[in-house]
Amino acid sequence: MSHIAQDWEPVVLRKNPGGARPGSSAGAAGAKKGGTSKQTAAGVDIRKLEAEDDDAPMRLETVGRDLRLALAQARQAKGLSQKDLASKLMIPPKTIQDYEAGKAIPNNALIAKMERALGCKLPRQAK
Repeated sequence: MSHIAQDWEPVVLRKNPGGARPGSSAGAAGAKKGGTSKQTAAGVDIRKLEAEDDDAPMRLETVGRDLRLALAQARQAKGLSQKDLASKLMIPPKTIQDYEAGKAIPNNALIAKMERALGCKLPRQAK
């Protein structure tokens, strides 16, 4: 049996030069890998298919401008912040932010709750 000696050489850690990953070739360091293809298996561009497909709407309808403005004006007339109104309705403040920014998908039941809390009529979405 041989005796194994301790290695007292200092270890120096450095970042890889140029952001290259260990084990990858230097030429492929800047190339993107996967997830960028917008083509189906048949080689047809998905964006082109979506643009041509008039039958099925791809996007859900969001809150209209009239509801956004009416909600913000009614809330400010009551002297409530978005957070205060949200806590009064027992919903997350992000929901009120989304409604006022026009990003939310309208929910007539929630709009009715807002009307009761604010004491005014708000424009509803058609069913």
